[in-house]
Amino acid sequence: MRRIYFLAPNMEISKKVVEELLLAQIEARHIHVLAKEGTSMEDLPEASHLQKSDLIPALEQGLAVGGATGMLVGLAAVALPGVPVLAGGALLVTTLTGAGFGAWVSGMIGTSVDNRRIQQFEEAIEKGEFLFMVDVPKDQVEEIETLITAHHPDAEFGGIEPAKPAFP
Repeated sequence: MRRIYFLAPNMEISKKVVEELLLAQIEARHIHVLAKEGTSMEDLPEASHLQKSDLIPALEQGLAVGGATGMLVGLAAVALPGVPVLAGGALLVTTLTGAGFGAWVSGMIGTSVDNRRIQQFEEAIEKGEFLFMVDVPKDQVEEIETLITAHHPDAEFGGIEPAKPAFP
C-alpha cells in the first residue's frame, strides 16, 4: 500500500471525491481526511490521531536508535574484564531493553508532534481546504491520481508517501 496526498478546495468536492474513491474499490478505512480544526466533517472519513501525529515514524526511529544503543551497552558489558555475564544473554537483554525504551520514549514524543509529512499542507488546511490521505495498492496509485485530477481540476495532487525499503 502507498499513501497518496491531495487537497480538495471545499466540502462539496470532498464529498464527491470520497464517493469516487469508494466506487474505485478503495475501502473507507483507507481514506483519511484532515481539515481545519472546528470544521464540520459531516460524512467525510476523518483522520485519526495516528494520521495527525508523528507517532509511527517516531516509534520506528526510537526502536532503531534504542536498539543500537542497547546493543552497544551489551557489547561494552561483555567486553569488560571480570564481569561475569552470559555474553549472548546480556547482549540480547540490553538490545531488547534499549529498543523497547527507545520506542516508548520516542512514541510519547511522537504523539505530541504533528505529522512531518502533512506539515507542507498546513497553510492550505488553514485556508479551509481538505487534505486527503488515501492508502491505495501500489498498482492503483496512477489510476487514483488520474481519477481525482481528471474529474476535479480544482483538486491539487500533493504527492506520494516515499517507499520504505524492506531492510534499511
